[in-house]
Amino acid sequence: MPKPKDEPTFDQGMAELERIVARLEAGELPLEEALAAFEAGIALVRQLHQRLTDAEARIDVLTRDATGGLQLQPLERDAKE
Repeated sequence: MPKPKDEPTFDQGMAELERIVARLEAGELPLEEALAAFEAGIALVRQLHQRLTDAEARIDVLTRDATGGLQLQPLERDAKE
């Protein structure tokens, strides 16, 4: 599923999330700005998580079975998850 043209790339979203986290960790924002930054960060986390979920679904590897037909084989996850 293509992303809208005005939506940032995954890498841009991650960079923005890192900037938000850095601002929050600095502890210098007034309460209202900190809450707004936190809300923006949570929205970004949800968006990025959905992108990763979508990418994982697309990474299911197509392999050929013994008859030459295509067989969908899910990507193996690390045991750490």
